[in-house]
Amino acid sequence: MTTVAAYAAPAGKAPLERTTIERREVGENDVLIEIRFAGICHSDIHMAREGWGEAIFPMVPGHEIAGVVTEVGSGVTKFEVGDHAGVGCMVDSCRECDNCKAGLEQYCAKGNVQTYGAVGRDGEVTYGGYSTHIVVDQDFALRIPDGLSLDVAAPLLCAGITTYSPLKHWNAGPGKKVAVLGMGGLGHMGVKIAHALGAEVTVLSQSLRKKDDGLKLGADHYYATSDPETFEKLRGSFDLILSTVSAPLDFGAYLSLLKTDGALVNVGAPEEPISLNLFSVIGGRKTLAGSMIGGIRETQEMLDFCAEHGIGAEIELISASEINEAYERVLASDVRYRFVIDAATI
Repeated sequence: MTTVAAYAAPAGKAPLERTTIERREVGENDVLIEIRFAGICHSDIHMAREGWGEAIFPMVPGHEIAGVVTEVGSGVTKFEVGDHAGVGCMVDSCRECDNCKAGLEQYCAKGNVQTYGAVGRDGEVTYGGYSTHIVVDQDFALRIPDGLSLDVAAPLLCAGITTYSPLKHWNAGPGKKVAVLGMGGLGHMGVKIAHALGAEVTVLSQSLRKKDDGLKLGADHYYATSDPETFEKLRGSFDLILSTVSAPLDFGAYLSLLKTDGALVNVGAPEEPISLNLFSVIGGRKTLAGSMIGGIRETQEMLDFCAEHGIGAEIELISASEINEAYERVLASDVRYRFVIDAATI
């Protein structure tokens, strides 16, 4: 085991603090990545504050990891020392179920092993990217193309793939009208990717204060959901609505904005349950769906797509000492659009 520096939550709802953790020695199929940047995802806050239920502590959050390979195991073929590499939301899966064999490790029938706050197949607790180094099996590491700077690439490992996967699955592209609900860390990536895929993109946000940003990032239209006229004007307009919001919504109202056979896909995960009148779905043969991240193959596809189209996250780079302040600012929607930790400050 090797001791490395990290920032951890010692208990639920406790402020994160600097500490040390143990990383396993590099095995035959492992790569050691010196972390350069780690994004802050709203999921990190849900987990560290046990908003989604009881969690494992101490917890080192972080599943948007970008860095440089500094050591490889004897059996590694995907990476060489010096390569740019990333780690997303999972670091293992059963590899044997139908989903894993199909490249859908995120839906592993036995449950994938999350990058942090989980127990791996070796029985050890996983620790995430708010640290200086991580050891990961080469099969769950991603190659970051040369065309992507590591700082803006880090959030792609969650925010990028979380929006890319459903946009691809529900065929966002030329001739399709796509609405992105929420203009935050996930939403701004949804706008960029949907635009690059060729869709006609509309942002649905609480207010118009980010309108200029939305149009600059690729949106064709921008509407405030706080204005009741929005729902009248846009009724029956969209083939796909991608909801990136982590708060309860009036799903009936948003389903009314779909065309027949349209889909409302949730990638945000509110802590509270929702209620829904099923006639909102039945009337119009509409779909209310959910989507997680993507599998490893699709995540690599997303990174290559982003490099080809010059897509990175819009970030605010912070030092590790600012993590707790950043959490509060995320909750206050006071970031445009993703905090990224400079791992050199850990």
